[in-house]
Parts: sequence; C-alpha cells; structure tokens
Amino acid sequence: MRIEVTRDVFKLAQVFTIARGSRTEAQVLTVRINDGGVTGVGECVPYARYDETLDSVAAEIEGLPAELSRMALYDLLPAGAARNAVDCALWDLEAKRAGKRVWELAGLAKPGPEITAYTLSLDSPEAMQAQAAKNAFRPLLKIKLGTPDDMPRLEAVRAGAPDARIIVDANEGWSAEVYADLAPHLVRLGVQLVEQPLPAGDDDALIGMDRPVPVCADESCHDRASLPHLKGKYDVVNIKLDKTGGLTEALALRDAALAQGYRVMVGCMVGSSLAMAPATLVAQGAEVVDLDGPLLLAEDRDEPLIFDAAGVHPPSANLWG
Repeated sequence: MRIEVTRDVFKLAQVFTIARGSRTEAQVLTVRINDGGVTGVGECVPYARYDETLDSVAAEIEGLPAELSRMALYDLLPAGAARNAVDCALWDLEAKRAGKRVWELAGLAKPGPEITAYTLSLDSPEAMQAQAAKNAFRPLLKIKLGTPDDMPRLEAVRAGAPDARIIVDANEGWSAEVYADLAPHLVRLGVQLVEQPLPAGDDDALIGMDRPVPVCADESCHDRASLPHLKGKYDVVNIKLDKTGGLTEALALRDAALAQGYRVMVGCMVGSSLAMAPATLVAQGAEVVDLDGPLLLAEDRDEPLIFDAAGVHPPSANLWG
C-alpha cells in the first residue's frame, strides 16, 4: 500500500470573504492510496481555525504506516483534515476493489440529489444585494455575517432575493447580547437558521436563551465526542468531513445526533468536487445541505459533481466512490 499526498490549488470564481478574512483560491491536499494497482482518492482542506496548515496535515498523512484500515485510523489520527482525506481514499479504494459503490458498502440507500445552499461572500450591503439578486433563482442562500454592521447586509440580501430561503453564518462573530438583539430581526426577515453565532469557547451563554431561530453548532461540533457539550445550546449540528475526520465518523455522528434529537446540517470547506463527493452521502435527507464549494470555484476536478435545479448530485464512480 502506497500513500501519495499532493497539493492542489483551485482558483475561485471571485474573492470569497468571511469575518475571518478573504481568499482568492482554494488550497487542498489530495491523497491517493495505491494497493495492488488499484487507487483510492480523497481530498481535505486544512483549516487555520483548527491550527491546521498544508504542511502540518501533509506531515500527519505522510507519517502513517504503509498498511492501513479505516478502523485503525481512529488510533492513528485525531478527527480533522488529515484523517478525512485518508478515510475517504480508503472508502474509494474498498469500493473499487469490490466493484461496488461506497453507499452500497456502507449499507445506505441509493443517494439522489439534494438542494444545496449557495453562499454569498461578506461584502458591502450594496454588493451583497447585487449578489443576492444575481442568485435569487436559487432556493437557498447562505449569508456570511459576523461583523458590527450585519443588519444592513441582511436587509440588503432579503431585498435582492425576496423569495429565497435564507440561512446565516456568523462564524463565531457575535456576542450573546448581539444575538439577542438581532434575533427578532432574523425572524422578521425570514431567516431559517443561524450557524455558530457565538465563539465555540463562549457558547455556554446560549443555555436557557430564547432561540426563535434555530441555532446550529459548527465550530462547536466536530465529532461524536462533541455532542455532550452541545446540550441546551444548539438545535442543529453542522457535519463537515474535514471536522469529523472522514466519512466513517460523519455517518456515525449523523446517526448519534439524530438519536439525541438534533437536526442535521451537512456543510463543507471551500474545496473541489472531490471533497464534496463523500459528503453527498451524509447529506441524504439532511434538513440543510451546504455543499456549494464547487460552485464558488473557477476550476474543478476533471469529473465534477453535477449541480442543477434538483440540487447537488452524488458523484460518478470516475470521481469518487
């Protein structure tokens, strides 16, 4: 078994800005695991918020033993980007060896398309209204907020896309007081979900707080070990494979979260279709799907995911799984 790690860069269609900063490209790691002439592939997006860099994640992967299994990964790597790419590559390898699709190996129903959110980059109210109007045909828009001037932006997006469903991602940018002040306006403007309004380390303030708009844990929820810490604070959990450490844990987290009464959102970092492909399996039946990474790119993999009026479609076998 041979593991190869390469760095790939995908240009974005436009500058993408959130409360933490801006970017013009997606930098990802691609993992290829070759065994007996069969190669499985996976992708991860190292994220600075979790103290990950391309170098540190590549080093984690390159330090793995030559013989691997998905279950062994739990003892070798923590939840995070490195384990995600390797786990997904091993799933792809198993599927190719078996001549089956990953969803069959995992005992899942055949997947279909799911409506996905489309993210509007943080910008001036005027620019965000223009973005919203341009994408008003999309059924679900996601707005990046988390600044002291969020209300004019939110009002502008609603004016630009009066009929779209809207969800908001504050990226840990609000305080409890700011969220409480904004909540009635979120209701008035038809916002259906708020992602991570408070910093993950300060989210105890959500306990006992009135939540007229459902609140989703993103930075506060990584894997199943996170669930006990979310009780009384959140209504929804955002499952991202780069946080869970792969498809294996993502499926387990989904089942555990649903069993504990949480609703499920499936999200992504800004990566290519290869990064989204495994997540389409987790996204089946999720309350909110946010797998728009490829829609933000100016370039993608050779066999990209299909996005159309029905949503994001599961991958072809030539891409993954």
